[in-house]
Amino acid sequence: MKLLDTLSNYQGIRKCQIIAVFDAYRVQGHFEEVIDYHNIHMVYTKEAQTADQYIERFAHANQKKYNITVATSDGLQQLIIRGAGCALLSARELKAEIERANERINREYQEIQERDRNYLIDDLSPGVKQQTEELSKNENDK
Repeated sequence: MKLLDTLSNYQGIRKCQIIAVFDAYRVQGHFEEVIDYHNIHMVYTKEAQTADQYIERFAHANQKKYNITVATSDGLQQLIIRGAGCALLSARELKAEIERANERINREYQEIQERDRNYLIDDLSPGVKQQTEELSKNENDK
């Protein structure tokens, strides 16, 4: 589930749709199953269908409708996916892309926290602010 949680977070950052495909081709009598996990789709293939076969079929059928990127490190699968006109990421490239996206979102969050930080002294009237500063100065002089 850690992979799915990571992909779910990445999808939220990138504002894209992610489909994770898993083999169930050796499960006797299994039908193709699509399950929503948070904001992503998980596909379990039907009996006698590999994840690669599902991805190839999906890519060929949908490459004109969608901007599809497939993440795989399988060399043959990469050739087939490129042939279908889809973009490609290796597993290593996907991992690096997810890490960059997470770093970027963390940086943006920190910048917002620093920018939007509220201090009590900022809301004081000028007279009270001056008195507070004088008291603080007197305490530091002791």
